[in-house]
Amino acid sequence: MLGEYIVKNKATVRRAAKQFGVSKSTVHKDVAERLRHVDMRLYKEVRDVLAVNKAQRHIRGGMATKRKYERQNAKLP
Repeated sequence: MLGEYIVKNKATVRRAAKQFGVSKSTVHKDVAERLRHVDMRLYKEVRDVLAVNKAQRHIRGGMATKRKYERQNAKLP
C-alpha cells in the first residue's frame, strides 16, 4: 500500500509516513528493501518517484527558509 500511495500521489517518504501513521524509517525500509522482494515493477516506480523527490529536496528546503524569513520580516515594525 505504501508503494502504491507514493507512486499515485508522487509522495515523499515523510508524507507517506504521516498518511499511514508510521515512521519515516519504516516507510523507507518497506519501499527501499522489502518491496524489491515483493513487487519489482512497483519497486522501480517508487524508486523513480523518490529519486525525483530527493533531487528537488534542496529547492523545497530553500523555499521553506524563504517563507520563514518573509514571515519574520513581516512582523517587524
